[in-house]
Amino acid sequence: MPLMLYNDWLKMQISCSGGNVEGLKLAPITILHIPHSSTHIPQEERGGIHLSDEALKVELLRMTDWYTNELFKVSDDIAIPVVYPISRLIVDPERFEDNAQETMYKRGMGVIYSKTSQGHRLRDTPTPQERRQLLDSYYRPHHLQLTACFKNILGHHKKALVVDCHSFPSKPQPYEENQNAKRPDICIGTDDFHTPQWISRFLVDAFESVGFSCEMNVPFSGALVPLDYFRKETSVSSVMIEANRGLYIEESSGRKGAKFMEVQKAIRDVVSALIKRFKS
Repeated sequence: MPLMLYNDWLKMQISCSGGNVEGLKLAPITILHIPHSSTHIPQEERGGIHLSDEALKVELLRMTDWYTNELFKVSDDIAIPVVYPISRLIVDPERFEDNAQETMYKRGMGVIYSKTSQGHRLRDTPTPQERRQLLDSYYRPHHLQLTACFKNILGHHKKALVVDCHSFPSKPQPYEENQNAKRPDICIGTDDFHTPQWISRFLVDAFESVGFSCEMNVPFSGALVPLDYFRKETSVSSVMIEANRGLYIEESSGRKGAKFMEVQKAIRDVVSALIKRFKS
């Protein structure tokens, strides 16, 4: 399902039911936020990237959360996917817009990256005008739509859940803070304000029950919440789920691995069960 606002979903369902809203299922209570699955570099932005085509291909291979738009896809009846349509190498929607709030800025990987995953130059530091243009073109429209979805969900349900959907390389990259070579199959990222303890415990137990090793906030931590609600609304819950790419792709090529379907089913089943529990 393409990105749509909550009321658009309702209108579509009413249309499909012949205009009869009797017995119509209440629209989803959950958003699947998928910020890093795209490899798309807009042509108008390519000139600002100081990498050859081959080097850019390698960097996209390292930095893309491959197939997370497929891995986490659950029934449209229970969750609305919000998928960022361009590569994080242009603007990263998962970062704070304010560099003073963003811990990755000191590594050259704030909302607009200046360095690659290996610490090499990716682009020049944008001028204030260039920065504003990039944020206005990509970052802010994405977050406006994300916030609008939450506003509509809260208007119908009085609570909302975002599942922040990611993957991570099986071996640490130089830019990462956690350089421990021993990595779990699944990482659950939490926020001490927006992630109820039962959610993180539910996910760890669920993934371990189907054979995955699972850790909380290792190797990555945190969970996205729109700034309008961040540390303000306890009715907005958030959790991040990160899958180890070694489970489901050939990391040297980005091609789907032999166990892709198996991992996909396990993730879908766990996420669906979480949403069902949250809604009850």
